[in-house]
Amino acid sequence: MRLLKNLYLPSRFFLFLLGFAFAFTLAFFFKGLFLFVQIALVIFIAVCTWDLVYLFARKNGLRIERNYPEKLSNGDFNDFQIILESNYPSQVNAKVLEEIPDQFQKRDFKYFKTLKPNIQESVHYQLRPTKRGVYSFGNCIVFIKYLGFFERRFVLKEEKDVACYPSFIQLRKYLLLATTNRLNEIGVKRIRRVGATLEFERVKEYAKGDEYRFINWKATAKANKLMVNQYEDERAQPIYSFIDIGRSMRMPFNELTLLDYAINSTLVLSNVSILKQDKAGMLSFSKNIENHIVADKRNHQMNLISEALYKITTNFSESEFGKLYAYTKRNINQRSLIFLYTNFETLDALYRQLPYLKLMNKSHIIVVIIFQNTELKKLALQKAEKSIEIYNQVIAEKFLYEKQLIIQELQSHGLQTIFTPPENLTVNAINKYLEIKARGLI
Repeated sequence: MRLLKNLYLPSRFFLFLLGFAFAFTLAFFFKGLFLFVQIALVIFIAVCTWDLVYLFARKNGLRIERNYPEKLSNGDFNDFQIILESNYPSQVNAKVLEEIPDQFQKRDFKYFKTLKPNIQESVHYQLRPTKRGVYSFGNCIVFIKYLGFFERRFVLKEEKDVACYPSFIQLRKYLLLATTNRLNEIGVKRIRRVGATLEFERVKEYAKGDEYRFINWKATAKANKLMVNQYEDERAQPIYSFIDIGRSMRMPFNELTLLDYAINSTLVLSNVSILKQDKAGMLSFSKNIENHIVADKRNHQMNLISEALYKITTNFSESEFGKLYAYTKRNINQRSLIFLYTNFETLDALYRQLPYLKLMNKSHIIVVIIFQNTELKKLALQKAEKSIEIYNQVIAEKFLYEKQLIIQELQSHGLQTIFTPPENLTVNAINKYLEIKARGLI
């Protein structure tokens, strides 16, 4: 029964049977052909018997091993590897089938390999997840054939669940470029520091070259010698990412939602902030406030942020900026730089929330991130030939113009803005953060 369970008959076997049926039919009319067909049939049976015995004589004819990542990076191509090692004494051919998670809707996974005795061969492939969550891999199935008349099935019964997290591959890329001073290669600008935010460190005796404006006259009078205040660049400023998880963030671009772009950007921006000796924090909001991580720069802060970002899901609710303002006023007392990931599509939507943004901007520096609709931009630039196409272009241009009015309205009320295509969000957010640091606004 075990043999029958793992035995498969390929098309070659049935083609030969069909050929013999045709040959015997011809032999009915040509008597001299009958003997040759009988001899060929005996040889065919012998070859099939040898093929069958060769494939099933060894209990462990094939070793299968998976080399899969412990977690997936959302929106990136993740590498996967299947390792095959044949224990047969001569060369065999393998067909590899992998049970890919349903989320990928990939039904044509099939690889062919030639396996030599006791030599490892690898099957490499990539998958790009576009949703956070758990991806379930099923069994790995390999069909081995020797002469091609029969196939033996080997099954690696190793069902595996792999969690998909925000883009840590993107995070590593930015970290590597930052440590090698090559961030400019991906669009991060070198911004000259034009100001300084200083915090008091100590009082010391005046030395040649110290700033006269920092002389502490009270300490000088007490010590009867010239004393100056010593300052250092202010560090450990709170950098927050506020992520809107309302219905406006469900819009998809390149198979990722705006929420996923915001999450990936938050992960990288938080890491850059900690590298710059600032404190990173985040929260998500819609009708309620969720996933609040207090700004800090502890060793495990990035793990806390990553786990919180992994759990975030969007909904169809209208976001309550009033609740966000009240929560911020009550729980974030220190002046902070806040990156607000949201998406206003109309001026009416902006006007409903603008009073709360202005109130928050009095106590903090608010950077409102608005996404460009790149699909509308393409539509507006296309050549129109039909009336319906002209109508669609007019509507697209109207929405694009309204987006520009939204940006102007925010800037006229003193709010910092980032107006960016989704795919450039991370670079533009980092540039804005470095610009604000260089200008000494925090």
